[in-house]
Amino acid sequence: MISRVVRVRGLPRPPATRPTPFSVKPTLPRSFLTGLVASISVACAAPLAPARADGPATAPAAHAFRIGADTFLLDDQPFQIRCGELHAARVPREYWQHRLRMIKAMGLNAVCAYMFWNMHEPRPGEYEWSGQADIAEFCRMAQAEGLWVILRPGPYACAEWEMGGFPWWLLKHDGIALRSRDPRFIAPVRRYFQEVGRVLGGLQVTQGGPILMVQVENEYGFYAKDAAYMGEIRQALLDAGFDVPLFACNPKQHLKDGYRDDLFPVVNFGTDPKGAFEALREILPRGPLMSGEFYPGWFDTWGAPHHTGNTERYLTDVRTMLEMGASFSIYMAHGGTTFGFFTGADRPFKPDTSSYDYDAPISEAGWATPKFWQTRELMARHLLPGETIPEPPARNPVIQVAPVRATAVAPLFANLPEPLADETPRTMELYDQAYGCILYRTTLPAGPAAVLEAAAIHDVGQVFLDGKRVGFTDRRSRHYRVELPARAKPAQLDILVEAMGRVNFGVEVHDRKGIHGPVTLVADGGAPQELRGWQVFRLPLDAGMLGALRFEAIDASVSAAPGQDPALWRATVTIDQPGDCFLDMRPWGKGFAWVNGHNLGRYWNIGPQQTMYVPGPWLKVGENEIVILDLLGPEDPVVAALEQPILDLLRPKLDFARGKRREVNLRADFGAPVHAGTFAPGSDLQEVRFAAPVPGRFFCLESLRAHDGKPFAGAAEVTLLDAAGQPLSTEGWTVAYVDSEEREREDGLAENAIDGQTANAWLTQYGEAQPGHPHRLILDLGRTREIGGLRYVPRQGAGDVTGRIKDYRVFIADDLVKN
Repeated sequence: MISRVVRVRGLPRPPATRPTPFSVKPTLPRSFLTGLVASISVACAAPLAPARADGPATAPAAHAFRIGADTFLLDDQPFQIRCGELHAARVPREYWQHRLRMIKAMGLNAVCAYMFWNMHEPRPGEYEWSGQADIAEFCRMAQAEGLWVILRPGPYACAEWEMGGFPWWLLKHDGIALRSRDPRFIAPVRRYFQEVGRVLGGLQVTQGGPILMVQVENEYGFYAKDAAYMGEIRQALLDAGFDVPLFACNPKQHLKDGYRDDLFPVVNFGTDPKGAFEALREILPRGPLMSGEFYPGWFDTWGAPHHTGNTERYLTDVRTMLEMGASFSIYMAHGGTTFGFFTGADRPFKPDTSSYDYDAPISEAGWATPKFWQTRELMARHLLPGETIPEPPARNPVIQVAPVRATAVAPLFANLPEPLADETPRTMELYDQAYGCILYRTTLPAGPAAVLEAAAIHDVGQVFLDGKRVGFTDRRSRHYRVELPARAKPAQLDILVEAMGRVNFGVEVHDRKGIHGPVTLVADGGAPQELRGWQVFRLPLDAGMLGALRFEAIDASVSAAPGQDPALWRATVTIDQPGDCFLDMRPWGKGFAWVNGHNLGRYWNIGPQQTMYVPGPWLKVGENEIVILDLLGPEDPVVAALEQPILDLLRPKLDFARGKRREVNLRADFGAPVHAGTFAPGSDLQEVRFAAPVPGRFFCLESLRAHDGKPFAGAAEVTLLDAAGQPLSTEGWTVAYVDSEEREREDGLAENAIDGQTANAWLTQYGEAQPGHPHRLILDLGRTREIGGLRYVPRQGAGDVTGRIKDYRVFIADDLVKN
């Protein structure tokens, strides 16, 4: 826990307000230019020669940067921004320079950098700008390597990061509306931005630094349409002293949502740059074209296939942008690793892996992939006058660690802290807990077999009766019920809840962890009886808790199988020469791992990630301590490290909750559809409004035929609308039934249709099995909702298998699924 305010010294605090620094270019339409961050022309010192931080100092060069009528201009010459996304928080600080040099060697001239609010303000008013959070030093390093910086300070980031970058403590306010003009949200945003401006204001290009532009919010159009809110965030950045161009990004389907003409617009996409830029031209008739995020791959979620991008299509699209003169940022150029507790989750709940490899040109460990070399070769053919590409730095050393058995164990239930008392269980935020696990304990009276149920448990719950595990709850399938055996005498009930990372996308970011009460017991078909009188044990898994653990030595002479109760295991590994390696987690179940006190992140035996990246600088010559929390119990408590990662091994049979979809009984006759129609061809978002709102718990989209006449169906996104035409929250939704989904050739799972991301999709099977139409996707909304319509985004990108639906029907009712 951080108990002090950490300040970066030597940076001047900018004035609270600055005059608007932009001049109007008469060649642009007046309607667009009103208040637009459209042109900046400044002379400044920026060491953008290829100076090295470890080499001789290079005299700074004076530069002028502005947004012109048709292109970005650097020193009054056309300047194409070739940017790569790299998150300082996902790279060990010791490797920042190495990764920045890799970015430069790929042929890029800028780095795009998210800031994550929850890393920099872990508690209200307590700021962290040192060590791994020293974003100012990261920017200075980029400048020394000859790279410009595109800064993305939030307040919202997404990025598959815990709560999209929002600090957990915002959720201590009941009913707070994040990403809105709610004063309880705006006030801390303004306070945080003042700190960001103090730390980074002096690194803007206007003051001799590398920061060219600053992003306002992130893909807000996907979330809502309140342009006044975007104005509030813009003003907060101006008041914090930012005087470089401010811009906003959105996917092409949402460019007009929340649009303001005083923010320069850019578009995010994974393919079809021409189509995306055509959409951008609808709100930007003149001005440089830019992709704020262009995806070479995709991220992984637990239990789903590993993602790889289409390299040929990626290179074709990059070539198209280069030849168009369009600027772009490759998201991700280097993904890295989400260390610690900071992994997020897709909606409605698909928790992300710790590896953020992303199939990026630069691998998780900083290696040059074939995609890197192909990108470098392509960039070399499109350099600006006077540009050169340096050679990439050498790969960091890699080592292997032979298997070593754990020598000590600390059972979790034998290391509990003092409990809090509460009449009813509440979420961990209300107990002033940020991350980790939380244990709820009460006493059950003697009685017959019964069913234990909670309104919700976020995220994975284990239920114990007198110390024996009797079942699991699982948010992924919205399964919050456990059958309890009969009790001849009073019994101790324990519910151990693991928080797996807050949802980082959509309104579901309001994601409170732990038990959502009430917790009830139902016996013999009687009325639910609410359980009261609880003890609550906070298990934050932080340095304080780990330092207080009481480990027990393991008797090496006893060959008994390891226990399956939650425990922390300790091993000592002796290393002669430190180097990067990959901890082999295949013998372990589910939890976290620490190396010499560094939290490597989460692991889970279901895959696809089976190894954990260990940066060489976190190891030392001699003895190294490895601590592993296993919430399920290991097959064998053995620690080993490999020279190569394993990121694509699924083991669904080890999933305690779902190896395959639950079989359900559908209503024999769905009756007349509430709506039938035909989607237009192409990849654009399409909205359908019903004649009147229709109530129902289950929503069925039935595909009758595809535009290409093939037997496949799919959807990048299906959004349901309320009676007013606003998107419904997907919180609590599950896929009740799907007749077909591709699981082998790519991640075509049905959940992709409701995760808020358009770069992946539900897609029916297209391998050896190719079932034909009709295809049905049925969503369980958790309770009866009023549905006023839907939005359908077809699968993006061209190819032989698109699954773009042509003719369709919609069914809505409370009883489409019987069980």
